[in-house]
Amino acid sequence: MTTRRGEAVALAGLLAAAGVTHLVRPGVYDPIVPRALPGPARFWTYASGVAELAVAAAVANPATRRAGGRAAAALFVAVLPANVKMAVDWRQRRPTKRAIAYGRVPLQVPLIWWAMRVARADTVGRRSR
Repeated sequence: MTTRRGEAVALAGLLAAAGVTHLVRPGVYDPIVPRALPGPARFWTYASGVAELAVAAAVANPATRRAGGRAAAALFVAVLPANVKMAVDWRQRRPTKRAIAYGRVPLQVPLIWWAMRVARADTVGRRSR
């Protein structure tokens, strides 16, 4: 397995795992849905889980990997407000939980970078074929 393919498979796995947990354990995610979004939080939890699974499939498939990588980057940007809400809401929690909540915000940067790297790597691979 090439490094490029390995990175794509790992990213797809991360997205798929996140998508499954959104659908199987939605109560964990409902509280971090920003209140500014219309409708019930559960809708957005399920919608984000489905989006994560769809993007995982796109990243896993070499034919759609470039678009999937870009979609993954966009998805990581889209969930940033939920991570910020979690950090704000968890300000008074124990230090460990606070660290988890605060850590999720800057973690989006390397996730976005990784997704774009997967998208670009596929583009480079296609040019050299």
